[in-house]
Amino acid sequence: MKKLVLTTIVAATAAMSLSAASIAACAGCHGADFSKQAMGKSAVVKGWDAAKIETALKGYKAGTLNIYGMGAVMKGQTANLSDADIADVAKQIAAIK
Repeated sequence: MKKLVLTTIVAATAAMSLSAASIAACAGCHGADFSKQAMGKSAVVKGWDAAKIETALKGYKAGTLNIYGMGAVMKGQTANLSDADIADVAKQIAAIK
């Protein structure tokens, strides 16, 4: 039982760390409140709802989206995110006001 609880705690901590790191990586280019054009040419993400963000991130991860020529950069940023990670990141970004 202790092993199960410990495993659950470790997994939850790792998920939170990934999500926090992902948001920090996003904010590095898009700005802390996501009101900045990444590299001076992307769309401003602030104000997007979670569904739109999630769709965009999944498109970049799949390599099917290349808006403003940012496809390769964003594919690299999303490569290690699971669908659950992407959904979580999208919700967190959409909640920033």
